[in-house]
Amino acid sequence: MTKLETVLLVDDCEATNYIHRIVIEGYGCAQSVVACANGQQALEFLCDGSRAYPQPELILLDINMPVMNGWEFLEAYQALPAEQQGGAVVVMLTTSGNPDDYQRAEQLPAVAGYTSKPLDAGKLEAILAQHYPFAVRCG
Repeated sequence: MTKLETVLLVDDCEATNYIHRIVIEGYGCAQSVVACANGQQALEFLCDGSRAYPQPELILLDINMPVMNGWEFLEAYQALPAEQQGGAVVVMLTTSGNPDDYQRAEQLPAVAGYTSKPLDAGKLEAILAQHYPFAVRCG
């Protein structure tokens, strides 16, 4: 089995990113995990061709963030050239219990899934099984 090259966490909470990084690294499904504190930082990461990391294969995206929230990120992300999108699977990972957020996410072609925080091994396994079955329990 193979690992994902890069998972991108987009969340303004440092503690949340830390916990999610531990879950992903503990699961052993990714070579690297990169965290960005908002949508603007994530876009800059995706558009920076000089970095050592490849384009992420999985983006775990929060909704409510300062500077650029998840919805604004998705709007800008969908406008990026395909090579900068990199074919990533985008999963909304949020504490929002608002059914409008879920419905909005379901209507966006860039969003492949929607789940509640915090990420745990079970939620990660479900995401991987649906989108990257080769990466399940490869650590």
